[in-house]
Amino acid sequence: MAGRLDGKVVVVTGAGRGQGAAEARLFAEQGARVVLTDVREEEGRTVAKDLGENGLFVPHDVTDAAGWQRVVGAGLDAFGRIDALVNNAALWRTAPVEEDTEENLRRLLEVNLVGPFLGVQAVVPAMCRTGDGGSIVNISSTAGLVGIEGHASYGATKFGLRGLTKSAALDLARHRIRVNSVHPGMVDTPMVAGALGADAGRQEWPNVPLRRMGRPEEVAELVLYLVSDASAYVTGAEFAIDGGLTAK
Repeated sequence: MAGRLDGKVVVVTGAGRGQGAAEARLFAEQGARVVLTDVREEEGRTVAKDLGENGLFVPHDVTDAAGWQRVVGAGLDAFGRIDALVNNAALWRTAPVEEDTEENLRRLLEVNLVGPFLGVQAVVPAMCRTGDGGSIVNISSTAGLVGIEGHASYGATKFGLRGLTKSAALDLARHRIRVNSVHPGMVDTPMVAGALGADAGRQEWPNVPLRRMGRPEEVAELVLYLVSDASAYVTGAEFAIDGGLTAK
């Protein structure tokens, strides 16, 4: 049975764990070859090893422009093309605005906004060469849709990523490159567990209409749709996957 991503090559940042790892595994199951990047080399190599010949790990700090060129070059050398990019890597740090620091804001901007910006720029030439267009998915947050207490710096970066998505979608439409953003709510990942406790994913969350956290695999299914040809007429859009949180 044909996979939904047969013949496609997808770059996934932050693919060593959590949502990025779930996306990489699902994409490979659906026939894609995946270039996985992360600053966590051991975890990234483990996921890539599990994917066998369909996975390639490249150590990568998304804030490094030269590193982006190495990622694209490695993907082209190994697989011959780049069809999609998932800007998944991010930092999540919270603090009331009056207690936050300039250092924290600048670091979040570098990882959560400058990194995806550099990634978009890096993959466009390779996508144009395929003649088939491409898909870029920026993983934002519900904090990029609504204000959340304690999230001034983080929310600024995720609102910025949403704006980058819409403008890039207009700029790149002439190349048939689609750009969309995904806005997860609370998802049971190692990053969230590190902040809220290991059992957070098993708790009931009364403030969420579906009363639970999401799972990385559920986010991956939405991202799969946006990477695949099933979403060929979708660009410049935002997709909340938050159990109904932002519907209130």
